Amino acid sequence: MPVNVSSEIGRLRTVLVHTPGPELLAVTPDTRETYLYDDIIDLDEARREHRRFVAILERFCQVHQLRDLLVDVLTIPEAREGIVRETTVVVPSAPLERELQEVSVDQLLSRLIEGRAADPGPLARALNEDGFVLPPLPNLYFTRDVAVGIGAHVLIGSMRYEARWSEELVMRTLFQHHPLLANAGIIYDGSLERRLNHTIEGGDVHPLRRDTIMLGFSERSSPSAIDGLAELMFAHTDVENIIVVVMPKENTAIHLDMIFTQLDREQCVVFPPHFIGPERLAVLLWRKGEAALREMPNLFAALDACGLPMEPVRCGGERRIMQEREQWASGCNFVAVRPGLVLSYERNEATLREMERAGFRLVSSVAFLSGDDRVGDDERAVITFEGGELVRGGGGPRCMTCPVTREDPWS
Repeated sequence: MPVNVSSEIGRLRTVLVHTPGPELLAVTPDTRETYLYDDIIDLDEARREHRRFVAILERFCQVHQLRDLLVDVLTIPEAREGIVRETTVVVPSAPLERELQEVSVDQLLSRLIEGRAADPGPLARALNEDGFVLPPLPNLYFTRDVAVGIGAHVLIGSMRYEARWSEELVMRTLFQHHPLLANAGIIYDGSLERRLNHTIEGGDVHPLRRDTIMLGFSERSSPSAIDGLAELMFAHTDVENIIVVVMPKENTAIHLDMIFTQLDREQCVVFPPHFIGPERLAVLLWRKGEAALREMPNLFAALDACGLPMEPVRCGGERRIMQEREQWASGCNFVAVRPGLVLSYERNEATLREMERAGFRLVSSVAFLSGDDRVGDDERAVITFEGGELVRGGGGPRCMTCPVTREDPWS
């Protein structure tokens, strides 16, 4: 079956992405906090940047666009009926449910992603006020946040904030019904969760090896959900080791992938204050069959204990001021298309200099896509691309990719 993800770095074969569309226009200075944004985004520029990103991915793997696959599944009566029913549980409205049942597939797709604007009454027209009966999904281009492959299974995130609950339904519908996303089952279905303090998001879930996974206990992933997921993974997958990073509750580190990502078999990029030195975060190791978690001296000791030694590349280099600036701009958020070949925003120059020191060659997207600069089969490199608008949404290349199939780099 297509879904098979046992690492963060195995050669990428298929991936699910979503190029942002008109749903971004709902984010204004007044609504940005509701939609979890720190800034507003220029739609045309964000789309241009994302298309460049997708063009790079297409050189290495098959890229599935979320909209295309959703059109396919909305033609399946069972899938359509289910997503309409569940959407109107999240956003209760009998008139909206009737409308969603009756519109065409293309219209339903548009409403699910871009929202359904409210019909203004006399006062709303007089005040020029806009609103939505069904809110749009401007965070949907961060596909990894909502779905993660764990072996042949899939995790559907239980999102911390209501603005993203409908994303869970979109992803669940795709992974339940589309043959290109066939899997061994949804091991954890966050779309069914509405419990307070029972959340887990994909940015906090990092498969490192078939038997080892790293989880972030962040502001958006709760202990109860991590406990439940661990129980399921120990029972139904090959996972035997879980490394838990106890993260600060701050908006600079909403997910683990904003302070850590793996680059190669023995290299990772980290935000130094959280993993190196006296301010480092607590790290726990949970073994299958053990009731208690063991506190480890640091992340690297936990990785060593699992037979996964890694050397860190410092986001932002040595200076704290640059570390903080570039971590905020997703400087830790890389995605690997194979071991040692990763994609990154080009703006984080201090981090990229550290990558060069660690043995990675920098390749611009323009030179790579034109054929002027080729990457060798075994060469370690970073392909960089513009992301000045995309990063305003609060994520980077890892966030924007939901791997469906990766080769096992350890076999």
